[in-house]
Amino acid sequence: MTTHFSWQQRIFQWIEWLKGFRYIKFGLVGASGTVVNMAVLYLAQEYLFAAIAEPHQRLYASLALAIAIATVNNFTWNRLWTWADRVRVALALHQDLEKSPFSVLFGQFGRYTIASWLGIALQYGLTLWLSHFLHYLLANVIAIVIASVSNFLANDRWTFRHRASK
Repeated sequence: MTTHFSWQQRIFQWIEWLKGFRYIKFGLVGASGTVVNMAVLYLAQEYLFAAIAEPHQRLYASLALAIAIATVNNFTWNRLWTWADRVRVALALHQDLEKSPFSVLFGQFGRYTIASWLGIALQYGLTLWLSHFLHYLLANVIAIVIASVSNFLANDRWTFRHRASK
């Protein structure tokens, strides 16, 4: 008897298989961050900072807020899912050193934030530059894609670097 899988089941199986790869997980978290970023950017640009008359001027504040909120979102999900195995090792090593789990959390968040600054600066600058030629939302998506590679490498090699367990 041959079992036929629907195309939806095949896609679901393929996604489950891909989730084993760290860069894919990072990409999925990044996709969620992009949704958060775009939603906050739109709401801030069109409503929250609407009192700033010049749309290009309010883009500075809207974009800064969108990037900040998306960064916290991405750190949280990358820590809980993408690099969860490395977080457990780091917590175990710090417990052996009798340090608080909060020191691990704040240390990782600090490194994540510093590591993300290159990508954030790249995204911010590219979005502002590209928005002179493209719609600001399209400019932002292009900038996010370009900045994501530097963010992955910095976080994989520094923020959540592999530590040998005892």
